[in-house]
Amino acid sequence: MSNPQDYPSNTHSWNYFDVKTCWEDGSFLYFISSTCLVVLTLLTSFVYNFLRWHLKYTFHLFRAFLYDSRKRKTMNPHQFDAFVSYNVDDEGWVYREMLPVLEGQQGWRLCLHHRDFQPGKPIIENITDAIYGSRKTICVISRSYLQSEWCSREIQMASFRLFDEQKDVLILLFLEEIPARHLSPYYRMRKLVKKRTYLSWPQAAQHPGVFWQNVQRALQAGDSENTDLLTGPAGC
Repeated sequence: MSNPQDYPSNTHSWNYFDVKTCWEDGSFLYFISSTCLVVLTLLTSFVYNFLRWHLKYTFHLFRAFLYDSRKRKTMNPHQFDAFVSYNVDDEGWVYREMLPVLEGQQGWRLCLHHRDFQPGKPIIENITDAIYGSRKTICVISRSYLQSEWCSREIQMASFRLFDEQKDVLILLFLEEIPARHLSPYYRMRKLVKKRTYLSWPQAAQHPGVFWQNVQRALQAGDSENTDLLTGPAGC
């Protein structure tokens, strides 16, 4: 009959296991390094594919916050009455229809990116300067506008100023009839349309004079939240 003491004890063997051997040949270090590299790669891929626009937006909001704080300290007057945010595809309408009335007849000082942006200056700084250097921002919205990356950044910056200052600084002007369901992919625009009235150029085809009077009233409105000066979805 065998004596139980003749068999090695698993507990006894484990007590003599030396973990230093893993460090000596570098296997454990290689394992940790490769694991960290894989996790970092997966995390980077996830951020790039799903969160990059949120990070960009946060970065621009932070820049706008710093800019706004600096402007409040210097208390510089506004250089323009309104910054016109529009897509290059709608530039013909802006120069043919808007400028002759708002600048020529009504005498407003408008800021246009093709005309008034400072050459050689980073475009995001030009956008920030234009929005905060103007009393209001007029967004000329079309399907091309919604699909433009830079136009999206402009309305995001203007929306941040609207939220931050709690003042009536944003005027929405639709060049095209865009059903609400088509605004679903554009979260920020859909949110603004639900909360604010807007101007519609197609609905003003028979009464353009009334349309430009409404724009004038919107520009004349003070800093308080006073959206009843604008036309609603069914107005001119």
